[in-house]
Amino acid sequence: MNEQREILNSTQLDIIIKRLSQELIESHQDFSSSVIVSLQPRGKYLANRLISCLSENFNLTSIASGDLDISFYRDDLLTKKLPIIPEEINMDISTENKRVILVDDVLFTARSVRAAMDAIMPFGRPQSIELLVLIDRRLSRHIPIQPNYVGKIVDAIDSERVIVDWKKNSVLILKEKNE
Repeated sequence: MNEQREILNSTQLDIIIKRLSQELIESHQDFSSSVIVSLQPRGKYLANRLISCLSENFNLTSIASGDLDISFYRDDLLTKKLPIIPEEINMDISTENKRVILVDDVLFTARSVRAAMDAIMPFGRPQSIELLVLIDRRLSRHIPIQPNYVGKIVDAIDSERVIVDWKKNSVLILKEKNE
């Protein structure tokens, strides 16, 4: 049996997305030399919400963005029992000399971010790479990577999963109970 608790509701999630958008504007002004790149599959939802917020609330309508699949850059590629099914890549942008903002929903071990930094290089050499995450599980790093922009810090133990439910517009922590 699983136990779950909500850590962010719809209102809180909307407030966090607006705050993160404001933080991005502080650093990137009009985004003319910046690109937003989401990590597939779940970072795409957050990136889309950020871009919508920037457009609707701050009149920024021409933000370059893409969706990056990291499947074949993962360090556990050869240890998977089932074949990896890649996501669709939507990278019609160049990252050459751009300030890249990688976007993902939950930062856990940081292995996905390390893979994303490798996966971004075929699209050009960025001027810099920043990381934006909705949830930072700060106590679980395997690699020394820290986010530049954080929606919420969550201290969850390894047996707990942090789930961002974009359909219900909430964030949950699931804990498995052994019976």
